Amino acid sequence: MNRYGKCLAAVFTLFCGLLSTGPSAASDAYPAQPVSVIVAFTAGGTTDLLTRMVSTRLSEKLGKTFVVENKPGAGGNIGTEFVVKAKPDGYTLMVNSVGPIAVNLTLYKNLPFNPITDLDPVVQIADVPNVLVVPAGANTPNLKELIAKGKAKKGGLSYSSTGIGTSSHLASFMFAQAADITAVHIPYKGADALNDLLAGRNDFMFATIPSVMPHIQSGKLLPIAVSSAKRSRSLPDIPTMIELGHPGFEAGSWFGFFAPHGTPRPVIDKLNRAVNDIIKEPSIDKQMVFAGADPVGGPPEQFKSFIDKEYKKWQKVVKESGATAQ
Repeated sequence: MNRYGKCLAAVFTLFCGLLSTGPSAASDAYPAQPVSVIVAFTAGGTTDLLTRMVSTRLSEKLGKTFVVENKPGAGGNIGTEFVVKAKPDGYTLMVNSVGPIAVNLTLYKNLPFNPITDLDPVVQIADVPNVLVVPAGANTPNLKELIAKGKAKKGGLSYSSTGIGTSSHLASFMFAQAADITAVHIPYKGADALNDLLAGRNDFMFATIPSVMPHIQSGKLLPIAVSSAKRSRSLPDIPTMIELGHPGFEAGSWFGFFAPHGTPRPVIDKLNRAVNDIIKEPSIDKQMVFAGADPVGGPPEQFKSFIDKEYKKWQKVVKESGATAQ
């Protein structure tokens, strides 16, 4: 081969090498090291439970450890900001929920980041409906009687929530509006909200199904309705608020994977495919439903469209409720 031919061959080889290190090759190589999965809440909660369930399978499926790290505080803002500022290379991810993503941008007046634009949605893991529960001895075993009590009781009803601006708080505010009753908000820090409800000191609470399922199963709390568009697979005998005469009442929690904005699309696609496969596994599906979560899945675009709708919905509710946080 003459010198010209050798040069052409070298250029061709270099070109092929560049092609092999393009997006497809990058995706094939990912992950080449352990991946951090941030949870913006304390260990043991719904977000943490779902994150660990799926991350364990991701480690097995993709061959590198997905390490779950809890970074709680400020309603989920501390952990969320940590991921927003992380290098967008696929090695720092997070599982986040409705509050930090769709509520806090309106609730917190000086949020130093925008979760809608500063994070890339990867895949929705699950919907976790809120369930309206009352103490077992409250003599309000259905929605009609709870509303009647609210109209008759001087000063109205009182309800527990897991904090100002949480899904628990805002769902209860929506209910009071829809039922045209007075309801006094008693905010707590996290799981403490259940204590006074179980003791009968508060009248009702909207809570995520996983957080109250043991108390429902023990008979200490009575489930009246779920806040999702359709019945939960975890509580199939409990009607929705919509079925009980409140059209459009959807006020649940949801959870999904996010990456810092700018994470390579091939990496996001690989993670999306892996998580979709995982939540379809019969054993994972069973675990999630048992825990009170309805698996969702789908492409990143579907999750992004859902988030945009959720943000607009909760922006309106937060403003109407007057809720603010510093």
